[in-house]
Amino acid sequence: MSEIRQASKSIVDNAEIQRRILTFVNVANWVLFAVLVVGGMLLAGSKIFLGILFGGLIVTVNFHLLARTLKHSLTPPFLKSHNSILAKYYVRFTISGLIIFVLISEHIVHPIGLFIGLSVVVASIMLATVCEITKLFCCKEAV
Repeated sequence: MSEIRQASKSIVDNAEIQRRILTFVNVANWVLFAVLVVGGMLLAGSKIFLGILFGGLIVTVNFHLLARTLKHSLTPPFLKSHNSILAKYYVRFTISGLIIFVLISEHIVHPIGLFIGLSVVVASIMLATVCEITKLFCCKEAV
């Protein structure tokens, strides 16, 4: 009986950690994006600034659209096939690729600024991971 309780407690703990990471990433995306845009506006040239702005917008909006698609597709009353999820993913991926192609080929943005902007979600996920690992080690020492 205690093994069942321990297993259910572990499932609840994992769901709480996942929820906390998702919330952190959602907030950190916009905060990091704002910091990079302001930093790029103050410290870099206009093309690098535009690269950070467009790259950050592309990746952050894509992240939120992906989260929305997954939430709507996997919640019980709205269950959909994995094919519709993949189709939406590839449509977003293709549109993002076309936008990036136009931005670079027309020399609207600097590729380094675009790379920095496109790294916003990755940096947020890495920050969330470091925070959770720190909490795990910090909490284990206190117990």
